[in-house]
Parts: sequence; structure tokens; C-alpha cells
Amino acid sequence: MEKNLITLHSKPWPSLLIPSHSVTQLEWHGSTRVLANSYKVSMSNRSHPKVIETQLNQLCANGPLSEAVAILDSLAQQGSKVRCITFINLLQACIDSDCIWVGRELHARIGLVTEVNPFVETKLVSMYAKCGHLDEARKVFDEMRERNLFTWSAMIGACFRDLKWEEVVELFYDMMQHGVLPDDFLLPKILKACGKSRDFETGRLIHSMAIRRGRCSSLRVINSILTVYAKCGEMSCAEKLFRRMDERSCISWNVIITGCCQKGEIEKARKYFDAMHEEGVEPELVTWNILIASYSQLGHCEIAIDLMRKMESFRITPDVYTWTSLISGFTQKGRINDAFDLLREMFIVGVEPNSITIATAASACASIKSLRMGSEIHSVAVKTCLVDDILISNSLIDMYAKGGNLEAAQRIFYVMLRRDVYSWNSIIGGYCQAGFCGKAHELFMKMQESDSPPNVVTWNVMITGFMQNGAEDEALDLFQRIEKDGNIKPNVASWNSLISGFLQSRQKEKAFQIFRRMQFSNMAPNIVTVLTILPACANLVAAKKVKEIHCCAIRRNLVSELYVSNIFIDSYGKSGNIMYSRKVFDGLSPKDIISWNSLLSAYVLHGCSESALDLFDKMRKDGGLHPNRVTLANIISAYSHAGMVDEGKHVFSNISEEYQIRLDMEHYSAMVYLLGRSGNLAEALKFIQNMPVEPNFSVWAAFLTACRIHRNFGMAIFAGENLLELDPENIITQHLLSQAYSLCGKSWEAPKMTKLEKEKFPVGQSWIEMNNMVHTFVVGDQSKPYLDKLHSWLKRVGVNVKAHISDNGLCIEEEEKEDISSVHTEKLALAFALIDSHHTPQILRIVKNLRMCKDCHDTAKYISLAYGCEIYLSDSNCLHHFKDGHCSCRDYW
Repeated sequence: MEKNLITLHSKPWPSLLIPSHSVTQLEWHGSTRVLANSYKVSMSNRSHPKVIETQLNQLCANGPLSEAVAILDSLAQQGSKVRCITFINLLQACIDSDCIWVGRELHARIGLVTEVNPFVETKLVSMYAKCGHLDEARKVFDEMRERNLFTWSAMIGACFRDLKWEEVVELFYDMMQHGVLPDDFLLPKILKACGKSRDFETGRLIHSMAIRRGRCSSLRVINSILTVYAKCGEMSCAEKLFRRMDERSCISWNVIITGCCQKGEIEKARKYFDAMHEEGVEPELVTWNILIASYSQLGHCEIAIDLMRKMESFRITPDVYTWTSLISGFTQKGRINDAFDLLREMFIVGVEPNSITIATAASACASIKSLRMGSEIHSVAVKTCLVDDILISNSLIDMYAKGGNLEAAQRIFYVMLRRDVYSWNSIIGGYCQAGFCGKAHELFMKMQESDSPPNVVTWNVMITGFMQNGAEDEALDLFQRIEKDGNIKPNVASWNSLISGFLQSRQKEKAFQIFRRMQFSNMAPNIVTVLTILPACANLVAAKKVKEIHCCAIRRNLVSELYVSNIFIDSYGKSGNIMYSRKVFDGLSPKDIISWNSLLSAYVLHGCSESALDLFDKMRKDGGLHPNRVTLANIISAYSHAGMVDEGKHVFSNISEEYQIRLDMEHYSAMVYLLGRSGNLAEALKFIQNMPVEPNFSVWAAFLTACRIHRNFGMAIFAGENLLELDPENIITQHLLSQAYSLCGKSWEAPKMTKLEKEKFPVGQSWIEMNNMVHTFVVGDQSKPYLDKLHSWLKRVGVNVKAHISDNGLCIEEEEKEDISSVHTEKLALAFALIDSHHTPQILRIVKNLRMCKDCHDTAKYISLAYGCEIYLSDSNCLHHFKDGHCSCRDYW
């Protein structure tokens, strides 16, 4: 059950006065007003320059500053000048009052200064920079004839405040070329810029310069160099410098601990943290927060919690950053309830959340689609007067949209004082997800006219929305318009949206066409592309596509991710290339349980029971991994295929005790398959009846297969009736049950079906890959001009099959019996491939939508022997590998 959050008392929020910044209007109208109305110095009487200087200095202190322009003009009329110090004071007054228009007027009258020296020009640079006009500051700076250390410091400081890190570094090099060396106050700024821009080489240069100039005694400078090394990820240099430091402050320790955390070396960071204690430097709140945040980000939430409790024992009170780090960590780990428990505890101890805390909590609610909890978070945002924060508003829109309350999401969206691209993307994504693509498109068009035009994410959201709602033409149209209308280029996610959409609508060929167009357009596929398209290739007729995608993944260095290689093991197995599965597996280091299970499943699929059992034995000896439920289900199936019933029973009986794994339905199904395959039908039925859980469809289907293969039609009837109880509308089950009743000499009236339901009966289809093309054969399709030739060939082969295989026992089949006009499609596919006996292919790959009948199975066995070819045929239940007159299923499918 969801618990209520702690209620916060609302606080009065002070109103804010927002100044107007109509600079142009102030500049021109203000200037006119000064000259026309505010000139209080008598123009008829010549004032003494010292009196005017006094007036100007008084204006600097008390204002109004606008009077200074008129006074300077009176000086100009008298032919007098103003002292440097007075002019500098006036510029400083402009900085203090953020009055750029007066500053510009003063700049225009710089000729009235007795001597324009570097100090005056430096102050002019500072005035423009500190009033927020960096371009004008740079223009003054570039035009200066002489620059001293203060001038360079002013310009570098201006770029530093504007976060233009690369420009700071460029100015440093220019400064050095002009023979001016930075002092201990300027060096930390330059070094911080190096760290922000990840400029390791400049940081190292400054370090060597500091050594030569004897600046290493400055702890502030050394800490700044240490920070550069840590931020650039050069931890060997950072640790070397750290060890050589004569004096270390808390900042020094924080930098080295942060650097280790950023590299993911959390245990090393913890060792430095402990060493800090030993050296008598008590960690500050910031130090604790660095470590707690790092453990949280890496998913070690319990350790992070323990650290916070330990921090409290040192009488350091966790702040909002501490709590937010923990809440974020639990949220990312998917432990949403724990995250909310922490949020409640945070409220209880009186720590007020900030915008990141609330946004994180709202995102947690979005992940579990909890509108109730999300509404409480919304109320907390209102009571803490943070609801207007754009980060929080965006999180709330996303939360309501994902929770299905589009009305609430829209209300927040429309009352936002300022919207950014994330606001628009969240609301548009919400409508797309809910299927309201028309409304989403309407907002999309409005967004194009807003201050935040659509970015590539917006276009991708719209493309995905249209694809998911079956509007492929609209999605393709948007895709083609991205570059033309949006002035942005489609990214890899744009292509992935189309590929995924076509696969979801079962249009595999279109998905592959998009994939190839993507490669031809020089857009490199990423891991998502591979993981999206590869499962669609996991069949026999797409074996070459799996290789194609694998080559692409190798070129792009995508196979370095273990889960990508694992899916290639699985895909190669399902496409009939078990040797490639093994090659990929052998090349992996390390391997996880999914790697072992993928190859194990492939061996079981191919009927290679000995290889599967050998792999299982190797896994237990060398892998250092414990089998999971998937492993054990595969092993029971492998024992079943090998006819090792007792061994399979032993594994099943030890699943709970030896392996500490809860029995699952797939284990019960595997046991029925084991007993049924061996012909122990009575034991299999008893096993089903004694199951502690209700048997599902797969259990009864396994039993029906056993009854069908062993031709016990009485038990087949019992299995079929149980299957119909679970799925009364399953037409194939009805068809099998009808045949079983007929073979038992009983009449059975199938449930009445409508015309529409009868049309749902699957028509036999087969696909074969020949010469890089997939050919389709459908039962009853008479459109192919070469059918007579195929039928004639099959008739000749059929005579040889009957002579070669004598067993003609009765059986029940999924597909309707053959007649002259409806030959089973896998036979047509085989005939199509082999009719020209001079070019017999070595390997044939066929996919069929229904289970093979016995006659087709016998035909394939004979052809593999007579024509010396291998046939891989995947039907709805089994992968058959025919070779030398035998099948990998050992005639049980």
C-alpha cells in the first residue's frame, strides 16, 4: 500500500520585484532626458574644475549617476579635463548600479580624461563585462595599446564569469605570448577553466610553470592543479601530486576522492576517505556527500545509507544534497518505495526539499505510474513554493502524462511561466503515448512557432507516436521533413524509431530496407539498432542477415558489450548457425549466466543434447556461476532428448533443495516432455495430476504431443479437452481433437464456429531462402507458373519415399491432409530448390508456420539422404536438421 507523505506547512513567499531591461530605450531616451532636463550646472558660469570633480565624486556615492553625463559635457565646453581616478570611480559606480547606458555615455567621453592609461581602459573592460556585455568588453580589450596584469585579469575574469572556458585558456596563451605572467589569484581561474574544458595539457603546462616559478607553496594553486588532473581523469598524475603535497587541506582530499569516484574507483575513494581520518583531517559535509552520492549513483544504496548514519554519528547533519542523492539512487535502482520512505524521513527531520529532490520524486512516480503519490509530490511542490520551477513542472508533466492523466499534464503545461523544449516534448510524448497523435501534432505545430522550436527528440517522439499508432505514411513523411523543415539532421534514434515501428507492425522487409538505407546514409547503427533488429532475424531464412548485422556490429565496436554478444549467440542458434554461436561464446571474456544459457538453449534447440550436457558440466566447473531456472529447464530438455530419463528426474527433484530455485511452469512442462518422449504416458499424466499448481497450456500441449507421437489417441482426447478448457477458441486444438475422436471410432461435435472464425484457421505457408531471395509458398496457391513441374517432381520422389520408409501408421496432424491441389508447402519449397539436380545446394533453410506432418518429415529425411544435402526446417514447434536420412528431432516433434 502507498503511504502518505508528510504534510509540509506552507510558507509565505516574498514577492519579487523584477526590473525591466529595455536597454535601448533607456539608453536613448535616458540620454535625451539628461541633456534636456537634468543639467543642473549653470552653463553661464564657469565652475572651477575641482568643484566639478567634487560633484562627480558625490554622484558616484549618492547619485543620480545620470547627472554625470551632463557635467562631463559642461567640462568639455569649458575645455577642461577630468582626472583618471574620478573617471574610474564613475565607471565603478556604473558597475555597482548595473547601469550600462551611462557606462556607454562615459565611454563616448573618454577623451575628457587627462590621461587614458591602462587602468582606465581596464576599468572600462570590467564595466562592460560585469554589466553583461562581454562582446563590447572584448572589443575595448582588443583595441588597447598596452595591457598590464590587471587588464588580462579583468578580461579573463569576464570570460570566467560567463563560463567561456575555452576563451579563458586562449587568453592565457595570448597573455603568455605578450610576456605577462599570471599571479596566484589569476592562476586558479585559468586552472578551473582547464578542468571544465578537460584541457589536461594546459593544466600540465601550468604545473611545470608553477614549479619553475616556485609557486608550489601556494596551496590554492596546487589544489587547482590537482583538480585539473582529477577532472581530466588523469588519476595517476593526481595521486602522484597528492602524495608529494607538503600540506593537504580538506579541499585536497575532496578533489582526490571525487576523482576516484568519477573514474568508478569507489573502493579507492573509500580508502582515501579513511586515510583522511587517520591524518587528522575531519571530513566536511561536502566530503561525506561526495562519497554518498557516488555509492548511490553506482547502485550501492545500502552502503550509502550506512554512510549517512555514520555521518550523523560524527555530528554532521545531512543536508538536502545528501537526502536527494540517496532518493535518486534508490529511484534509479527501481526501489521506489524505499525512495519514498527516505523522502518522508527527510520531511520528518525538517530538511526542506529543493527542486532536484521534488523532480526526482516526480520521476519515481512516473516510473511506477503512481498518480496518487505523484499528486502528493505535486502538493509538496506547491507548499514549498517550487511549483513554478521549470525542472519540477517538466517532471510533473511527464509524471501525469505517463500516468494517463493528460488533463492534469496539460493544465501544468498551460500555466507555466516559461516553457523549454523538455516541457513541449513531455506533453507531446504524453499525447503520442495515449494514441492522440492528432492532438500531439497540433502541439507540435504550435511548438514550431514558440521560443523553443522542436529538436530532434521532438521529431523522434512524433515519428514513434505515428508508427505505434499504425500511421506509417505520416511517420515517414515526418522523417523526410526533419532536415528540410526543422533545419536539423535525423539522428540514430530517428532511424531506430522507424525500424522498431515496422517490426512491431510485422513488416520485417520494410524494417530491413530502413536498416540498409540507414547504413547507406552514413548513419552508424548503435546498440539499440542492433538489439531492435536482431530478434527479427532469429529464423532460418534470415541467417545471412544475422551475419550482416554481426559484421556491422564488429565494425562499430558494438560487440564489446556483453549483452550484445549474448543476443548474437541466441540469434545465430535460431538461424541455424550453431557453430557461429559457439565461436561468439568462446570469444567472450568474461561470460555471464545469460551467455551460458544462450548457447545451452541453442544446443537444445538443435537437438545437440550431448553438447548441451557437456556445456552444463563445464559451466559448473569453470564458469563460477550458479545455474538459474532457465539453465535447469534446458538441462531437463537435454536429458529428455538424450533419452536419459532418470538423470532428468534427478535434476528436477533437486531444483528446490540443491539449487535453491523455485519450481516454475517451464520446469513442469520440461518434465512432461521428458516422460512423454520416453513413452511413459501414464506416468506423465500422473505427474500432471499431482502438480501443486494448475497445469497451463504448455504442459498439456507437451502431453498431447507425446500422445500424438506414441499414437495413444484416447489420452490425446483427454489432453485435447483440457487444452480446450484453457483456450476454447484454439482452432488447431479443435482440429487435432476431432481427428483423435475419429481414430477412436467416436463422433465429436466441434464447437460451432462463425464464418470469420473458420477463416482464422491457419493456411500452410513455407518460406525458403535461395540466391539471397526469400520465396513464399502457400497451400492452394495456383498462381506460380512452374507448379506442374514441381508436382511432377514430388510425385516421383514420393514413390521413392514410400519404398524407403515403410511405416504408414495412423496419426493426427495439425495440417489438413494433402490432395492434388493442396500439396504441403515445405514439399513445394524442397522441390523448388532441388528440381535442377545439377546444382544441388549443400544447405537448404525453410521456415513453416505449422507443425510438419509425418509424411513431409519422411520426405525431408529421404531427400537429405538421396541428394546429399542438409535441410534446416523450422516449424511451429521444432527446429529440424535433416542430414544423411536422419533428423535432429529423432522423430519426436
